Amino acid sequence: MNIALLLVGATTLGIVLLGYWTRAHRQVSLEQWALGGRRFGALLVFLLMAGEIYTTFTFLGASGFAYGKGGLVFYILTYTCLAFVSSYWLLPPIWRFASAKGLVTQPDFFEEKYRSPGLGLLVTFVGLAALVPYLILQLKGLGIIAETVSNGEIPKSVAVIGGAIVMALYVIVSGMRGSAWAAAVKDCTTWIICAFLGVYLPYHYYGGIGAMFEQIELARPGFLSLPDTGETIVWYTSTVALSALGLYMWPHTFSSVYTSKSEAAFRRNAVFMPLYALVMLFAMLVGFAAVLQIPGLEGGEIDLALLKLSIATFDPWFVGVIGAAGVLTALVPGSTILIVGSTLVSSNIFRRLMPSFSDRQATTWARLSVLLLTTIAVYFTIVGGDSIVAILIMGYSIVTQLFPALFASLLPRNPLTKEGAAAGIIVGVGTVAIVLTTGLNISSFFPDAPVAVKQINTGFIALTLNTLVAFLVSVATAPVVSVRDH
Repeated sequence: MNIALLLVGATTLGIVLLGYWTRAHRQVSLEQWALGGRRFGALLVFLLMAGEIYTTFTFLGASGFAYGKGGLVFYILTYTCLAFVSSYWLLPPIWRFASAKGLVTQPDFFEEKYRSPGLGLLVTFVGLAALVPYLILQLKGLGIIAETVSNGEIPKSVAVIGGAIVMALYVIVSGMRGSAWAAAVKDCTTWIICAFLGVYLPYHYYGGIGAMFEQIELARPGFLSLPDTGETIVWYTSTVALSALGLYMWPHTFSSVYTSKSEAAFRRNAVFMPLYALVMLFAMLVGFAAVLQIPGLEGGEIDLALLKLSIATFDPWFVGVIGAAGVLTALVPGSTILIVGSTLVSSNIFRRLMPSFSDRQATTWARLSVLLLTTIAVYFTIVGGDSIVAILIMGYSIVTQLFPALFASLLPRNPLTKEGAAAGIIVGVGTVAIVLTTGLNISSFFPDAPVAVKQINTGFIALTLNTLVAFLVSVATAPVVSVRDH
């Protein structure tokens, strides 16, 4: 039997058993299932939130993007570090408000801040629209790992369906507490594997990291720089800004803030999170090492760079260890996404339609919603073909549209009305939807615009329109204050 595949299967089984072991042995509320009872200490909060970056995006996507795009890949390190620094100021006020109000989901926050159930429902649908691509990303990674490690014996579609079933069962059994403990196992494993590969492979094939970059530059001049057309410095900076503002807008990352038992954890974690992101640098080095050793990968195939180079370098048993680490980076974040997504469906859609829902019924429907979201994600994973990073950037373009309304709500005096916040989000998400469904871009609408303008990330343009519309509508809908009111 394929030893590598056996190790991957054993790891998958181990994750399910861990979820069963960490489950609550009594009937749990929706809050306990989705948020771990809000009793996580600094370490678990750190692992849960910092570990969100250790997905198949880190393991396969970062290495694949380095392989396919060269120097452009460093945008990933830039935006994650900027987002981590911002968390020092951004997350404590979110936690204080959510803790005081007993909030469970991200839409609850917007609904309470703006006193608008309609805005809460809008945020629910935006969050679900962003979570599905993120879940697709994890399932796509599972399919790549299983198909590659098994030398094609297991078709990608079978691996995706099997992985999705495991992920769904794990979530239904364990809830957020199981995901937090599994995140600890995943992070340690990913750190060790990525650090080893990122150092060993450049030395093994090139004699060092510096020598590797020198040989790549000789073979492919300009590959390590930003291109003069297309994804230029303008695209780079706008994508960094979009992604840095959006990192904590993902519903699963946002809700992870609620799990802490104190706000001090966020400030301590903000100091160390940028160092934690270094694992992505190691993954990138693996992608660069594969450029000259595994030539010819194009399109979505660039995500195979790390696994292809590993298979060409190591014995099958060690390839199995690498594949097992990759499985962890898909299953664990995927489980958190499913928990939060299903809680959105149960708490913010079903419970709103049927207010008589008991907490026990809401928890049951949340678990059933896991199956619904999993089925949707499996379908789009099998029929889709984009690379992992392309899928993630699409998700960021959607979810970052929530940032203006969030930021405004944290100010001493909110300049946005509920109508303005909703209008801005609709315009921002609508702009992204038009681009995704029609293929139109800024050049289509403004062919004579300066080249630099045409190179701005479409999601950032949507965010700009979002902010402008939000302020204009807020001015138009702000209550009139008479002199007598003063």
